[in-house]
Amino acid sequence: MRILKEHSIGLVIDIQERLVPVIKENEQLVENCRKLIMGLQILGLPLLVTQQYTKGLGNTITEIKSLMPDFHFIEKKDFSCFGETVFAEKLANSGAKNVIICGIESHVCVLQTAIDLKEAGYIPVVVMDCISSRSFDSVDIAMERFRHEGILMTSLESILFELTRSAAASEFKEISKLVK
Repeated sequence: MRILKEHSIGLVIDIQERLVPVIKENEQLVENCRKLIMGLQILGLPLLVTQQYTKGLGNTITEIKSLMPDFHFIEKKDFSCFGETVFAEKLANSGAKNVIICGIESHVCVLQTAIDLKEAGYIPVVVMDCISSRSFDSVDIAMERFRHEGILMTSLESILFELTRSAAASEFKEISKLVK
């Protein structure tokens, strides 16, 4: 099954001030998430952003927030984004069926969100080089669970070129420059 940009939305999960410093390879994660977000914007995809318990974990980091001129986030307390009514409503109103996911932590919020999205009839697409956790073991456990649940996994470069579809696409040069 091809992931088409016309049926897709991006989801940025909990890339927050107090979480990012304790995440493995956090600098690479942030850079990859930035590229993904910029690529999705070039391709015209809408984005949803969540923050887990902002009072305790802080705001979305500036490196991510600054990419979105009209930055808005959805506050959540449930680990799964889908547990928040506002999120579920915004997603339903978007008309998207594919949800392209980046964020933290792989084995908690990302995993539970992906499972709930699939159960609700959406197609979660987890961008594996755009997710992480406090330990690599947790990322491995999440990956195994994604596999078991039949959740699609991909890479930053792979999903951006799949959404672009062709070197003849007007966005190709920008996307190509972004991933190099």
